[in-house]
Amino acid sequence: MEAHKECPKCKGPMDEGFVPDHGHHHTVLTAKWQEGAPERSFWRGIKIDDQTQYEIKSYRCRKCGYLESYAH
Repeated sequence: MEAHKECPKCKGPMDEGFVPDHGHHHTVLTAKWQEGAPERSFWRGIKIDDQTQYEIKSYRCRKCGYLESYAH
């Protein structure tokens, strides 16, 4: 966690967190960012290419609730 992150909207303190992504058999994963628009797949919901994916790190302001996310 970063030492101190300030909300760009209200200047309140922000806490690090993540957006959970539910996988097969109720496993919980960290959501990932992938380039491009989503394409539907009949069998898998959304097609996933072999493109690079980045885990999403998110911050939430304690004061106003603003969310700020980064793909790392």
